[in-house]
Amino acid sequence: MMTRFSLGLLRLFGRLPLPVTRALARLLAPLLYLVARDRRRVANINLSLAFPDLPRRERRRLARAHFRAFTEALLDRGLVWWGSPERIHARVRWINLHHYDEAARDHPVILLAPHFVGLDAGGVLATMTWRLVSIYSRQKNRLLDAAILAGRSRFNEPLLLSRQDGVRAALRALRERLPFYYLPDMDFGARDAIFVPFFGVPAATVTAPARLSQLSGARIVPCVTRLTPSGYDVELYPAWEDFPGPDIAAATRRVNEFIEQRVREMPAQYLWTHKRFKTRPAGMAKVY
Repeated sequence: MMTRFSLGLLRLFGRLPLPVTRALARLLAPLLYLVARDRRRVANINLSLAFPDLPRRERRRLARAHFRAFTEALLDRGLVWWGSPERIHARVRWINLHHYDEAARDHPVILLAPHFVGLDAGGVLATMTWRLVSIYSRQKNRLLDAAILAGRSRFNEPLLLSRQDGVRAALRALRERLPFYYLPDMDFGARDAIFVPFFGVPAATVTAPARLSQLSGARIVPCVTRLTPSGYDVELYPAWEDFPGPDIAAATRRVNEFIEQRVREMPAQYLWTHKRFKTRPAGMAKVY
């Protein structure tokens, strides 16, 4: 019942003018910061690991700013999951779309999309632009899982694979020239991952971008979504040259280095509530 009620509220918020939803988010964010104790704890631990030289007061300020950005993006799910194409295009726009066109002339493309709060807005814009393939994590709540899957499947019949399906189907889709909207920065354990630094901390990082690029000949085109006062900017970056190269570990470090650079540009918008350092190298203490 609570899930159904919450989804109904999100759908209602999606019909409101943007200034109204942003004002509501400013009111709700401090409450969410107070009641989401576990997520707040995770965010503060992550920030202490990523920015150890930042004074504790500044890290707490950054955590609160993150919860505000997270809440703004959460309320905007009503728009991106149920809004009309015209309203979505009015709030979500491409920046440097030509980088995809240039890369896709002769190669498949992997859109490398890190976990910033605007990720869903960027993903929906991508599905409105192309038929693509992506991988998602199933939710334990079946009603929520169905709503997320429906919201991300509205346009151009994207091929959405569960993480349990593996990457073989994604590789086939890449070879058929479907762009792959890939999220490279979640900790799913040590399987299919290696430890490379992220903000100087060993982080279990999937090698899939490098291996898929190697197997399919796909070009990596980073895709970063920024929450802005007027909506979202979905920025594409030039396709990476000389990727993956002969060293999978070096290529995977390159992925984390790129994400770290973008996080430093807008630190409040990165998904600090995810347990990014949950999996630890042998002999290292757990941090959560």
